[in-house]
Amino acid sequence: MTTSRRDFVRGAAALLGGSALLSPSERLEQLASAPGDRIKRLGLELYTVRDLMQQSLERTLAQVAAAGYHEVEFAGYFERTPAQNVAALKANGLTAPSVHISIEELRSPDFAKTLDTAAQIGHEWLIVASLPDADRASLDAYKRVADSLLKAADVAKASKLKVGFHNHDQEFAKFGATRGLDAMIEHTTGSDVAFEVDLYWMTRAGGDPLAYFAKYPGRFPLVHVKDAGPAPQYVMSDVGRGRINWSAIFAKHAQAGIHHYYVEHDEPADPLRSIQASAAYLRTLNF
Repeated sequence: MTTSRRDFVRGAAALLGGSALLSPSERLEQLASAPGDRIKRLGLELYTVRDLMQQSLERTLAQVAAAGYHEVEFAGYFERTPAQNVAALKANGLTAPSVHISIEELRSPDFAKTLDTAAQIGHEWLIVASLPDADRASLDAYKRVADSLLKAADVAKASKLKVGFHNHDQEFAKFGATRGLDAMIEHTTGSDVAFEVDLYWMTRAGGDPLAYFAKYPGRFPLVHVKDAGPAPQYVMSDVGRGRINWSAIFAKHAQAGIHHYYVEHDEPADPLRSIQASAAYLRTLNF
């Protein structure tokens, strides 16, 4: 997974969906509201701290745990064996429910090896992180991706693993009246294929998380949690410092099927400070 896959889709950005936005005063009200549900096990997408992971995986995982995280999602294995990754996770009381992989890995004849590595580390989900342009060129292209997910899901089932897809904003481009993401979700209805909704990219692209949860209940067991500043820049920010209405979104966790909440920031100025700030906000968030 590289930074280039996170580049903004070319063209003008759509406005953020109103039901997913907050004013600064409303953000404070979220934290002061009466006790309700809270995130029980907070997760981190390790892409956020990728440079630190390259320097020392073991030290970085210790810092992640110290910041208040319980789960991590791998984005590559940083030249460590499965046994080394398992040891580092256990040493810090962490689990790794999922890993990001490429569509090429999913379609590879060697997919069984990818599954074996995932099983050794203890993953439950293998999530396709992004798509090349050719796989986003038409509705038929998106349906072919969905077919690849279905085929991989059948293979993964024998290893007690599942597959899913992580969106960016490109998947919200319309072909007629249908968005690419919707085509994929509908094409995989009734299967074990899941969708890891990136709430920043969805709202930036004009999608409404609440509408998606209502339309496709139970299809979103994993979410990426990162905040967006105001228009027109929509600057990515630490969670709680932007405008996304986290209480409203997470209040629908049962409808959406959410089990794993992964904080992420694609390009934080100070990765450790960023993950600490996001964790501090989310630990006290009521919904």
